[in-house]
Amino acid sequence: MRVLNVPDLFDQSTIMVSDFSPGGAFGSDTTEPDFGFAFNDSNFSDRVLRIEIIPDSPETKSDGNCCSSIAVWARNRKRRREDFKKEIDVVQRQEQVLNCNVPVTVDGLTYENRDEHAVAMIEGSPSDVGLNCNQIGNDTAHDNYSSLNKDHLTVLRVNIIHISSPILAAKSPFFYKLFSNGMLESEQRYVTLRVHASEEAALLDLLNFMYSNTLSTTTPTALLDVLMAADKFEVASCMRYCSRLLRNLPMTCESALLYLDLPSTVLMADAVQPLADTAKQFLAAKYKDVTKFQDEVLNLPLAGIEAVFSSDDLQVASEDAVYDFLLKWARTHYPKLEERRRVFAIHLSRLIRFPHMTCRKLKKVLTCNDFDAEIAPKIVLNALFFKAETPHKQRALVSDEVNAPYRHFLERAYKYRPVKVVEFEKPRQLCVVYLDLKREECAHLFPGGKVYSQAFHLGGQGFFFSAHCHMDRQSSFHCFGLFLGMQEKGAVTFAVDYEFAARSKPTEDYVSKYKGNYTFTGGKAVGYRNLFRIPWTTFMADDSNYFINGVLHLRAELTVRQ
Repeated sequence: MRVLNVPDLFDQSTIMVSDFSPGGAFGSDTTEPDFGFAFNDSNFSDRVLRIEIIPDSPETKSDGNCCSSIAVWARNRKRRREDFKKEIDVVQRQEQVLNCNVPVTVDGLTYENRDEHAVAMIEGSPSDVGLNCNQIGNDTAHDNYSSLNKDHLTVLRVNIIHISSPILAAKSPFFYKLFSNGMLESEQRYVTLRVHASEEAALLDLLNFMYSNTLSTTTPTALLDVLMAADKFEVASCMRYCSRLLRNLPMTCESALLYLDLPSTVLMADAVQPLADTAKQFLAAKYKDVTKFQDEVLNLPLAGIEAVFSSDDLQVASEDAVYDFLLKWARTHYPKLEERRRVFAIHLSRLIRFPHMTCRKLKKVLTCNDFDAEIAPKIVLNALFFKAETPHKQRALVSDEVNAPYRHFLERAYKYRPVKVVEFEKPRQLCVVYLDLKREECAHLFPGGKVYSQAFHLGGQGFFFSAHCHMDRQSSFHCFGLFLGMQEKGAVTFAVDYEFAARSKPTEDYVSKYKGNYTFTGGKAVGYRNLFRIPWTTFMADDSNYFINGVLHLRAELTVRQ
């Protein structure tokens, strides 16, 4: 098989295999003995392995000498994987067909629940086979056999390799079961494996690794071929080896997506998990600020979307924005409603942290046609229950899912800080709004920064808070300021009474700081440049009266003026 060259996707920097050999930092592999001298040597072998090479299916063949892109390579690899599942059988040279449905059989011998392995055939010693005792090569002495169509699959060529069954059995449960199933066939000298032409080089590299614990190839696509073969023949040590080599290659968006698009049987293997985790971390870091890469992220496949939006460090305006973006992505990639509902139910809903969405947006979830009618109410109800919990209980729920792959309750670092709102309609339209800022968030405001809250609504109008670090014009020192603004909506005017308050020590009750009234027009704001009437250094001091357990608690009460 030719090694695919993809210079635009992978940095082909040379990696010394010796750096990752058993003499290096490979954990349990460091104690593995090196039997490389015995590979394909009849003096140290008790069996003969015949590797029958069959053609790839037409749809998996490349149009040229190499795949035009890594995406094409990945699709071809997945198609070949499906072909393997269809073409499994076990036969003997004497036309003795073994029953593939017998429990605990290896590809029809002693193998029970794996259905994606290559053909395994156990044979007696054929009289017409010419052997080259110490070389890997084609079996050219019986062209008639090579041209036979077995189960409608033409054998292109046959490679003859001398193997040691104890060495292979020690490395692979596949070969262990094949050689120890207790049947007469397991005692025969000749064993035949049937693989596709595209898998030939990878299988030879794998067999060599099982003896020497090292690989000669270092290109990403060749390593992936060996990784797939190692999974197929259950050689966990080789899967770890390939995974670590790939992790140490420069990562790109395309390679990360390729690793996450490997077959599920490969991705779920413990040996490959570190590679998958590294790919997810790369994508999450690259697209941390989604607003800067909206078009790129919108074109990501599902695996990429899961990597990006499961991150705690995602920089987004609010969780409402996450919901809106994933809804747009789903409608773009899954135009059929039933498919979209399935994707939301299984994949996308676990990426959205509904408890941190606004109540207005949660109402839209209830009526969103993209969610199954039975799922949406449960999601919204759980979110509202979390919002109603005490802070202590909320922290406990967050800590309970600290090791979960997908978190629902942990608050992300939103660009617009979440607020809690209590609304009243009678006797007057009134809302009480709570905004909490961590000490670290306030520290980042110095010397001239600002942070905005998420929008909240009163009387049909949208409002927001903005906290600032200002220079006091009279006293010439920095101070903390708080402002209330109305979102732009034409020339609409809106009159309100307002009161700002903050929790303070020693009572830790909310203490009123300022109150007044103001007639808003779109884009206008009202507030106080020095809310606490103290310098910034006093406000941020360790003994500050306004930080309770490291959090500044602010409150505003707004009433519509008649």
